[in-house]
Amino acid sequence: MKTWLARFVTLLCGLMLAGVTLAADAPAAAKLYFDTGKAELPADAAALAQPLIDFAKADGKVVLSIAGFHDASGDAAVNAEIAKQRAIAVKALLLKGGLVEAQISLEKPAVTEGGGDANEARRVEISVAVPAAAAVDSAAAAPAAATMTVNKGDNAWLIVAASMVILMSVPGLALFYGGLVRSKNMLSVLVQVFVVFSLIAVLWVIYGYSVAFTEGNAFFGGLSKLFLNGVTPDSIAATFSKGVGVSELIYVVFQGAFACITCGLIVGSFAERAKFSAILVFMVLWFTFSYLPMAHMVWYWAGPDAYTSQAAADAANATAGFLFQKGDLDFAGGTVVHINAAVAGLVGAFMVGKRVGFGREAMAPHSLTMTMIGASLLWFGWFGFNAGSALEANGTAALAFVNTWAATAAAVLSWLFAEWLLKGKPSLLGAASGAVAGLVVITPAAGLVGVGGGLVMGLIAGVAGLWGVHGLKRLLGADDSLDVFGVHGVCGIIGAILTGVFASPELGGTGVWDYVANKVADGYSIGNQVKVQAIGAGITILWSGIVSVVAYKLVDLVIGLRVREDEEREGLDVTSHGEKAYNL
Repeated sequence: MKTWLARFVTLLCGLMLAGVTLAADAPAAAKLYFDTGKAELPADAAALAQPLIDFAKADGKVVLSIAGFHDASGDAAVNAEIAKQRAIAVKALLLKGGLVEAQISLEKPAVTEGGGDANEARRVEISVAVPAAAAVDSAAAAPAAATMTVNKGDNAWLIVAASMVILMSVPGLALFYGGLVRSKNMLSVLVQVFVVFSLIAVLWVIYGYSVAFTEGNAFFGGLSKLFLNGVTPDSIAATFSKGVGVSELIYVVFQGAFACITCGLIVGSFAERAKFSAILVFMVLWFTFSYLPMAHMVWYWAGPDAYTSQAAADAANATAGFLFQKGDLDFAGGTVVHINAAVAGLVGAFMVGKRVGFGREAMAPHSLTMTMIGASLLWFGWFGFNAGSALEANGTAALAFVNTWAATAAAVLSWLFAEWLLKGKPSLLGAASGAVAGLVVITPAAGLVGVGGGLVMGLIAGVAGLWGVHGLKRLLGADDSLDVFGVHGVCGIIGAILTGVFASPELGGTGVWDYVANKVADGYSIGNQVKVQAIGAGITILWSGIVSVVAYKLVDLVIGLRVREDEEREGLDVTSHGEKAYNL
């Protein structure tokens, strides 16, 4: 009774000092009942708390009080600690709901009176306390809570990194692919990459960012940020350090650029024979039902500031993407980007069919000079792709930068020398392809493995990629025009698996960070992590494969996937676009 009397007096004084009264329509207090001895949020927690959250969000002056309860039996200190952890978990729920620290008052755990319902000793109660203005004096007397702020250096780096990722698509990927096709199809590939980039950028702003990077379920995000609703110059996106953020607007662009190049990669598998209209419709379907859910499954989480205790961490993890919950490690897109796109490309190669004359006529690249320029731009832009994925200008970004440099160089050499050994001559095409193979394999691991591990991964990727575009391609029998699956698929899968190996601290990796203990987690198991990585790769293959088959089939039924044979023979530059890449 004394505890409740003290709280009542404090509340009454606060109201009198502020000269305000509570709104007549304030919702009733919510009681959340926890399992005995547990601090995990009950299943109905979000639903019970939502009316109070909505009320507080509608008036920024409203403060919600969180009070945990326990009984007097047993060890009082242990009981009080459990009650405290339950209250902290509820606080994390309110913060996730959009409230700020100043709107939440965490009360000291209270003891329930004996003789009542035993469930009451396991509850946390949320109630409307006072408008924030009424608590100015008490808030000023307490230590200021840590709030997330934008670090200007990190923000500047992310702006540069986003620009570099955009450069990877236009003109990097466009030139790389353009040089690999025959001259009569050069312009068509440039148009496809350029317009797909533009299409996905617009879709990303309309709904893509919201579906990928807001809370929803384990597979899809929500629609709360359609057309970037609520994303302003003052909005902050979390990084991987507590209390450190970047402008959400530039985070939107950075992640959107990933989506753009992922879709652009796919066009290389059915280059020189697909209808332009069919490509655009397919991209809308695949982006919506494959890229967005994969990005959400792997990368969506509440951010480090939600991990204040184990109970809060459990609550935060419950809202994360499916593969994030499982512990899948994908630093910059081994699954989300490379495996995802490669599978879509391979399915497309089968469903669109082989090029006219494939296997009988010469289909050599028309400009390896252009391909080399494109590969160089890709390598440069990939520093932003990988190092930028650290979201901060820190040591992790530096590690990702060095690995992107060294692993790629190692892959160039291993592909080149393997080709030299097998074919008698080293080629520029082999060196350029080796670079892409190295960039792909290090993508999921860039900020997680040591430089030694990165070098090994690069050396493996060069040989594996060479096998992918020759041996595996013959085994599959598909006309994957520009070897998207042979490089991005094979090396993406290898990179995802080897990330689980070389991320181990025993092998020079960074391990996994424990945000509750604020240190590297103990007990890293290579075997367990490799299993998780393999599951992540397998789910990506299945998800993208199923979505791709359905999407291609729908497009084929409505539009048709490929051009007529006479149009293909003349070249898509003229027949599809009425232009020529070269007027000599």
